[in-house]
Amino acid sequence: MLIILNGNAREIEISHLRNILLRGGSQFKEVNFMGENIFLLFNGTPHIAREEIMKTGIVKKILDIKHPFKLSSREFKSETSVILVGSVAIGGSEPVIMSGPCSVESEKQIWEIAAEVASKGAHILRGGIYKPRTSPYSFQGLGVEAAKWIGSAGKYFNLPVVSEVMEINDIETLYSYVDIFQVGARNMQNFKLLKELGRTNKPILLKRGNSATLNEFLMSAEYILSEGNGDVILCERGIRTFVEYTRNTLDLNIIPAVKGVSHLPIIIDASHATGRCDLVNPVTLAGLTAGADGFIVEVHPRPAEAFSDGEQSLDFNQFGQLIEDWKLIREPVLALRNKQSAKRIKVA
Repeated sequence: MLIILNGNAREIEISHLRNILLRGGSQFKEVNFMGENIFLLFNGTPHIAREEIMKTGIVKKILDIKHPFKLSSREFKSETSVILVGSVAIGGSEPVIMSGPCSVESEKQIWEIAAEVASKGAHILRGGIYKPRTSPYSFQGLGVEAAKWIGSAGKYFNLPVVSEVMEINDIETLYSYVDIFQVGARNMQNFKLLKELGRTNKPILLKRGNSATLNEFLMSAEYILSEGNGDVILCERGIRTFVEYTRNTLDLNIIPAVKGVSHLPIIIDASHATGRCDLVNPVTLAGLTAGADGFIVEVHPRPAEAFSDGEQSLDFNQFGQLIEDWKLIREPVLALRNKQSAKRIKVA
């Protein structure tokens, strides 16, 4: 149950509502979310008479949401959330393009890439500052120096920057350089990190864990939302299956499935899903056709020389071809997206 209060509720009236819930044996969490003061009653708490709650005079509405994820549900908000990052709208009518290297390797490299992707129409610059790697002997990122380089390049080319935070301390370190904090697949259920990110005012790009269910994915988003940060962007980056010819398997199913139950925007990452530069373009276009709100791809001027993930990185020509291919299907895809969006709002 969600109890949404009127905007003019006074503290003495809110305190009275708390007492009613506590006397009834309810456990609850108070959240200020998207401008609303909300009491979230935990599942399994005793039933509280709605009449008594409504008599307080400060309740706008009560929602019974069937899904375990509450604040991310379309039952809570019917229209897709649009998340603004500078002048870039994620979740709006136009899919966003996020691109850049797997890892920031040098100042020269990130400026060269930023100039190229900006000229091709990218909206957001990505680049790894700290790199979680399976092997402790692999390149781990350049840290704060890399943050300064990508931050400067992003500002110069008017590209907001997205990069991964691996632990709570990274939030403060990267705060002034990064516009979107990314949570990688390995940290999707790092709940302490998620809660801390929920207390920031930066958008969060949350990647799906490689074996996470839809419910688990959205419940991880709920950790961020329930701390007050409503700017969560989901990212499907492939799940582990029995196939051996790609790094992971991009789950196209989850795009319309998520959109059916959640108002959060969702983008795709075909670079990590396929692990193969020759598959990135067609898989990206498939994801956009399925309704994704954008895509993130790895781009490097010389992938064979990349410090990490060169085999899945597009060179400049391949990235340019992806943009040209997207332009070919853009109009019919946008028409389909608008039709699907209108239908979802009507159903909700």
